[in-house]
Amino acid sequence: MPSRRTVIGLSLLGGAAVFAGLGYRSVRGATASAPADAALPDDVCLTAPTFSYDPASGLPLRAAREVPPEARCPVCGMFPARQRRWAAQVIFDNGDVQYLDSPLSLFLYLQRVPRYTAGQSAARILASYVTDLDTGAWTPAEQAWYVHGSRQMGPMRSGNLPAFATLDQARAFAAREGGEWLTAAHLRQGLPASLQRLAPHTH
Repeated sequence: MPSRRTVIGLSLLGGAAVFAGLGYRSVRGATASAPADAALPDDVCLTAPTFSYDPASGLPLRAAREVPPEARCPVCGMFPARQRRWAAQVIFDNGDVQYLDSPLSLFLYLQRVPRYTAGQSAARILASYVTDLDTGAWTPAEQAWYVHGSRQMGPMRSGNLPAFATLDQARAFAAREGGEWLTAAHLRQGLPASLQRLAPHTH
């Protein structure tokens, strides 16, 4: 029969292991465990670290980079590398990059950059990219065309904004899957209400 002191010690060790497993999550209130690639509930705030620029890569500072497997989306908590054809990224003027799981998360992120990436602001964004859904190639976010209201579900398993490098691609996709095509300038002015409601952080 273990002593009371042994039981307490084991309980403390177990608690430490739980907090270590949370990594860089900070939890406000008790939450149940969830799959690593699931969107986080409203009462969980995620701090997703940026990734530094590596001069040895030979890439220009503002060039798109491949998504590391461990990268987390600061908006929803997902791993963008697992749904690479939807991934997006933002590069800051110091070379740091923040990866996002979808064009929708990108535009939600741009509304509140300091909220999701401490010490940064929208004014310091050097470049941003989305993935062309057809080809998988990185496309400058400001030049891409987006389809809203289609039957295609994105990583958040709800309405999303599939991105395309050309208007012809967006039109062809909308003809197959429904929806309307929009520019980045239009989305920056304000997301459709049905997409704005998908923002997971309200506090």
